[in-house]
Amino acid sequence: MYVSIGVSWGLILSALILWSLLAFASLFIPKVPRIAPLIFPLGALGALGVAVAGLLALHGPPVATVSPLGLPGLPFHGRLDALSGLFLVLFGLTTVAISLDLTGYRAREHYPVAARIGVQYHILLVSLTLVFVAADAYSFLIAWEAMALSSYLLVVTDHRTSAARRAGFLYILIEHIGALAIVAAFAILIAQTPIGTPLSYTFTALQARHPDPTIAGLVFLLAFFGFGAKAGLVPLHVWLPQAHPVAPSPISALLSSVLLKAGIYGLLRLAFIVLPTPAPWWGLTVLTVGLLTALLGALSSAVQSDMKRLLAYSSVENIGLITAAIGLALLFSAYGLKALAALALIAALYHCLNHAFFKGLLFLGTGSVLHATGERNLGRLGGLIHRMPKTALLMLIGTLAIAGVPPLNGFVSEWLTLQSFLKATALPRPYLAMGIPLGAALIALVAGLAGYVMVKFYGIVFLGRPREAGLAHAVESGPFERAGLGLLALLCLALGLWPAGVIALIRPAARLLTGADAPITVSYAGARVGVAHAGYAPVVLWVAFGVIACTAILMLRARSGRAARRATVWNCGHPLVGARIQDTAEGFGQPIRNIFTAFLAVRRRLPAPDDLTPRYGSVVEDRFWENLYRPAARGFETIFIWTAALRPRRIAISLMFVLATLIVLLALAP
Repeated sequence: MYVSIGVSWGLILSALILWSLLAFASLFIPKVPRIAPLIFPLGALGALGVAVAGLLALHGPPVATVSPLGLPGLPFHGRLDALSGLFLVLFGLTTVAISLDLTGYRAREHYPVAARIGVQYHILLVSLTLVFVAADAYSFLIAWEAMALSSYLLVVTDHRTSAARRAGFLYILIEHIGALAIVAAFAILIAQTPIGTPLSYTFTALQARHPDPTIAGLVFLLAFFGFGAKAGLVPLHVWLPQAHPVAPSPISALLSSVLLKAGIYGLLRLAFIVLPTPAPWWGLTVLTVGLLTALLGALSSAVQSDMKRLLAYSSVENIGLITAAIGLALLFSAYGLKALAALALIAALYHCLNHAFFKGLLFLGTGSVLHATGERNLGRLGGLIHRMPKTALLMLIGTLAIAGVPPLNGFVSEWLTLQSFLKATALPRPYLAMGIPLGAALIALVAGLAGYVMVKFYGIVFLGRPREAGLAHAVESGPFERAGLGLLALLCLALGLWPAGVIALIRPAARLLTGADAPITVSYAGARVGVAHAGYAPVVLWVAFGVIACTAILMLRARSGRAARRATVWNCGHPLVGARIQDTAEGFGQPIRNIFTAFLAVRRRLPAPDDLTPRYGSVVEDRFWENLYRPAARGFETIFIWTAALRPRRIAISLMFVLATLIVLLALAP
């Protein structure tokens, strides 16, 4: 056991050193192009080592270490436990695929751009690893800020465009507002140190503080706000649909698959381990925000016509589902239902893994489509299954997985989440026992909308006829890109077909967070993944699908034996049949826009009454952006204008104001 622990820390340290050297070596790519093909494959090797280290840490005892790095008296503390191990596995496996894709992406870019991406990307990998293994507030915040700055630089890779600069500014602004809330949460906890006791900033010491319920609730709210900003919870989600379209597609995959999970990791670490037993209102708050986030993300995704904005809002939806399960786990923990809390956490952690893999697959596949066609607009795509059949097949797996189609991985975690909500009848408060199971209906609605969105996404991009003539020149993605897509597709299949093994990996993390275990009996033949009589059996599903498929084939063959009857085609519009009469992204989204207008800010563009060539259109904006962020921006702008108008024009007058202020402060001092 201790040998495996030493191996885990050795692999992590080796990966950190390797990535640091690769970041430094990337600076020389423009002058020494021969090293360019080695940078990202070596980065993938380091990521594989981190994934192995996480697997070893999952079933080992927690182990801490102290690094000489840091300031005098403020060394960095590290800790490997089941929770950090699980997120290292998620991070490592996803990063292997993204690094492979970046190997092909690098070949398409100019050397200066590849050099910038190589430096910033590997610094981001280092900082993410440190976030997951940090064991004190100081090192955690240092790694958190390094993660924010390096990811910001990757978002603004194409900094010459105004859209990239605006998206980068919004991203770093919300990131720093959230970071300030996290700093305040840690500061309040550290301030609870009893008089005469040495100050300690390690998570273990903070866990022993046991603040009173008011202080603990304040710390929880600050942490939920800060980590929610990183995770993309409503109303702090607005940076996602802005940053994803402008960032390189492999970076979008990393943002969605891993960086959002850093916020989930921080929330789990603080709410379940550092803070005392949660109050019931903690769980209700997290649950409500999570359900609202999931619903808004699903609705907004359904009406998008930009591929990457669609996937960005889909990430908002999935993060909402994860957060809702965490809120339910907090509520179960508050009433001492530890086994049910463990079940809800298994659902949340399972969906963290699922979302990392299928959303990484979809973003990388979208990057291949973007490279082959130069188009992000769904209205200019179509029929790519004939030009990119291998990419289309791999993307189909990710599309079915995110839509929750069994027996792929998305179905398992959503099924677990539904089971957790239905088990809320065990709560001792009648209004909770009756009300929370109704959340299962909202989750079912969100799952249905997700399937609707993925039919739109895959059908418009890959099926039908090409909507533009230039699509005839589209080419298949390269071997490195397909390798990354293939790895993530295999992971989606494995997590769907082998739930017993995945749950066995997740259970130590859930046990660490709740102090208990869910009574789950697992076996491949019938993986029971619920409490009491709930369960999920992948083999039964496979047999059912096989019977349905064989029945359909037999029926079609029986029908094909009949004599065919030929008739003249109905000529109404037949000569005009072509790609332009296919359903569009706007056409798919119109029912959602009409039904859920209250949740969406729709601006319609209508022609003038005398326009001989009328053109109609509509723009769907985020209602939070329209009703919260725009008025706030105008308010701050007005304040700044007034402040500038009050500013004295002569420096002598400014110095006089400063002197008068000092005199007043000295006079009021005790």
